[in-house]
Amino acid sequence: MSRALIIIGIVLVVLGLLWPWLSRFGLFRLPGNIVIERDNFRFYFPITSMLLISAVLSLILWLFRR
Repeated sequence: MSRALIIIGIVLVVLGLLWPWLSRFGLFRLPGNIVIERDNFRFYFPITSMLLISAVLSLILWLFRR
């Protein structure tokens, strides 16, 4: 269990460091993501982006388990 937590932590740190470059791909500006903007309020719910990330991660994990 501790090994998995360490790996997850390292992955999160790497993603955090790479975030400026990852945001240029437009992953979180896909059709289907909900964005509501008001005067002093912004609500963002990335449905499509999270489904895409989930599908890719599921495929990667399925390939590693085989």
